[in-house]
Amino acid sequence: MQLGVNVPNFGPGTDPGLLRDWARITEGLGYDLLMVSDHVAVTPDVAERYPEPFYEPFTTLSWLAGITTKVRLGTTVLILPYRHPLLVARMATNLDRLSGGRLVLGVGVGWARQEFDALGVPFTARGRLTDEYLTTLRDAWRTDTEDGATPIPVWVGGHSAAALRRTARFGDAWHPLRLPLPRMRTVLSNHSLPAFAPRIALRLTTTPVDDPERPAGVGTIEQILDDLDQLRLLGADTVVLDPYHGDPDETRRPHTAWQALTEVAAHWRTAP
Repeated sequence: MQLGVNVPNFGPGTDPGLLRDWARITEGLGYDLLMVSDHVAVTPDVAERYPEPFYEPFTTLSWLAGITTKVRLGTTVLILPYRHPLLVARMATNLDRLSGGRLVLGVGVGWARQEFDALGVPFTARGRLTDEYLTTLRDAWRTDTEDGATPIPVWVGGHSAAALRRTARFGDAWHPLRLPLPRMRTVLSNHSLPAFAPRIALRLTTTPVDDPERPAGVGTIEQILDDLDQLRLLGADTVVLDPYHGDPDETRRPHTAWQALTEVAAHWRTAP
């Protein structure tokens, strides 16, 4: 099972130098995947959680592709209805080729109604548009794939019934975001999905977290390693660790996240 990192590409502490540091640390620690988030119009509902500056994911990943050499690069998740699908197909294909086949395209339907309004995209049609755009993406790639090229993997986010149907129909993996372990176990036992690549929290504590509602990835290093092992037993191909916990000021203090990532990487490599 591979491990990835969700890197904050937003917030008051984020700038090109910090993004460069995140990329070098992620790759230097031996993580397999670096992912970033997506918003286009930072409307008030978005800014409350993910304030400016917000670095656009394709641009950011293209730049980081030139800084890194081995780590895969991805979106967690690209809000698919925000862009014309042929534009997404072209940008994704170009980024994948320029990076040496390292792109993972995580996609979702989106949640920020004000952002949909600002972009002129009907919020209530976002599920239907996502399905249509995924069809267009697949068709465009089918006619544009170079001989011998590996198709770009598509991870589908969400955990609603529609999202699970979308995963089974279009996806290469189900990519749930911060779901409790029991919920993921239930979904996987009741649905036939192509693969499993969850994103979980990462918050390292010095004492065990005894709360029965403890999110996966929160607790002592022993608890986190056990969470990772449980996800491996559930069939996870990749687990993405998300060290951002909703406070934009955290982006000014990345060293706490880097320390947690360093400890997980060191223990994961030595685990039996």
